This record gives sequence, C-alpha cells and structure tokens, in this order.
Amino acid sequence: MNSPYIVADRLCVKLSGRVVVDDVSFSLPRACLAALVGPNGAGKTTLLRALAGLLPADGTARVGGDTVASLSVSERARRMAYLPQGHAVHWPLPVRDIVALGRYPHGATDPSRLAPRDAEAVERAMQATDITSLADRPATEISGGERSRAVMARVLAVEAPVILADEPTASLDPHYQIETMRLLRNATEAGTTALVVTHDLGLAARFADTVLVLQEGRLVASGAPHEALSSATLADVFRVGAFRAEHEGKPVIVPWVPS
Repeated sequence: MNSPYIVADRLCVKLSGRVVVDDVSFSLPRACLAALVGPNGAGKTTLLRALAGLLPADGTARVGGDTVASLSVSERARRMAYLPQGHAVHWPLPVRDIVALGRYPHGATDPSRLAPRDAEAVERAMQATDITSLADRPATEISGGERSRAVMARVLAVEAPVILADEPTASLDPHYQIETMRLLRNATEAGTTALVVTHDLGLAARFADTVLVLQEGRLVASGAPHEALSSATLADVFRVGAFRAEHEGKPVIVPWVPS
C-alpha cells in the first residue's frame, strides 16, 4: 500500500459541549475508496466535516502531507471536493450552472463564461453522471434523484484529489446507487482518494477497499470489508444479523434480522 494521503490523528470534535467524535485516528492512501459506516448519531457527518476543515477539531487532519488547518479556503476547495447530505438546491439555476460551481475553486466565477478547460470538466462530469439531457433545466424543477446526480457531477467537476461524500446514494434508485458507487470507484482507479458515508452496508462491502466503522464517536473497526463488517461488528454496532455470501469475487452482506 502506498503512503497515506488522508490522515486523521486523534481527531476529537465537541458540539454544544458534547463529544461527538472521540479520539479517531486512521489513514487512507491515494487511489482508495473508503466507506464510513455506523448507526444514526455515530458521528459520521461530523467526522467528515472535520476532515474537510468545516468544523473546529482537536487533533490533526492532514491531506497530501499538509495539515488541513494550514490550507487556505481556496486550496482546501481545490484539494477536497465535499458533498454534503441533503442535496438542497434553492435557486432555479440551470443544472449546467450547478455543475459549473465545481470549477469555482479554480477561478471560474461565471458559469456563462467558462474557459475551455473548465467547460470540458463540466461536460465530462455531466456525461459521467448521465445528466447531459438536464443541462438547461432549472435545478428546482428536477426530481430528488436527478438533483443528487447533479450535485455529484458538481463534485466530480472539481477534479480534486480527494472526494468527501456524505450519503451520495440517498434518494437514488438502485440503478443510480450502483452507478454512483461505480463513478467513485472509477475516480479512485484514476488516483482519487474517496471517503464516503453510507448506511448501505451492501454497497460498502461491494465497492470499498476499506471500511471504517464508527460507534458513539469512536472508531471501533476498520479494514477490508469482510473484516470490518464481521458478524460480531454487525451484531455489536448495528444490532443485526446478516446474510453473507460472495459474488464475482466481492463480499455480499445483506442485513437480515435484528439481533
């Protein structure tokens, strides 16, 4: 495994005086897809936001050898493309302009006057997410699943070496859930490091190189999917038993019964 590109070193986050992320340490190399899983309230979103430099935290977060705290806002935006939960869009901007926001960290401040390099990045991202036909439609007039794909295209348009995605498959039908994870898989095969929050243990097992399991703010398991998502972890952390198998060389994990 190559040298770490994302490093969390004893990260702790308090919100309203309550410890939400508690002494979390891990590292991820370049060209890695990692899934961050855990029950509701485990601290997954908080940890992702701390890594992105969006929340104050004790400990250290590093990306590409630099501490996140030492990077300017613009450099953080170029180095880490962040996809929050919810995919809310409040203005009737054309979908193409939403995607073009991904080029803002590179100096593209006007979606209607993109340089050729920026326009090409936007077009590649829309093609990858299958939203080219939506380019001219107002983002407020498309479905929730289509908005999810549009904001994923915005993330891809950044062409950052790191993607931090919070539940990118939420509200998507099965076809686009799989396509979204394939997009992230393809991005990592091209050298990107992706950390993805998901509640879908099956997608995590199928697509991730590494799974990180949070419980009450602490990292309680990590490793390859079949190791991190062991029967004991599923019972202790998620309170479920699961159907387990293998298909096309990948682990299949389907939560089946409460434990």
